[in-house]
Amino acid sequence: MATVPKFDQVKVGDPIKPIVLPAISRHQLALYCGGSGDHNPIHVDLDFAKKFGFKDVFAHGMLSMGFLGRLVTSYAPRDRIRKLGTRFTSITWVGDVITLSGKVTGKREENGEKLIDLEIKCTNQNGQDTLQGHATVAAA
Repeated sequence: MATVPKFDQVKVGDPIKPIVLPAISRHQLALYCGGSGDHNPIHVDLDFAKKFGFKDVFAHGMLSMGFLGRLVTSYAPRDRIRKLGTRFTSITWVGDVITLSGKVTGKREENGEKLIDLEIKCTNQNGQDTLQGHATVAAA
């Protein structure tokens, strides 16, 4: 479980400990369909994906967003998250190995709360960012 970051000990530029995930599998995508209720066949049916010009099925965008949520909660407890925003930049394909990473980009006080701003991202095994985002967490 993440501990609450200490405002005075955090420096701008500090990295968040990266998390390397196992390769995205078809099984994982099928399970995510069931768990999320998003049964779009583009994520699980190869023939359907190819019909629309894709080389294969690919991960749900919200699955990748959930990965970034996991990164942020590895840095600070869930009840300390004040903001989480993302921007999809590339497709996450079956077989991609995703690394979650980030760094501290700012520290500030707002409404009596000490806040830490983070830049976060998902990057595939080829070094291509598939999701970029930012988060704000409350520090101790």
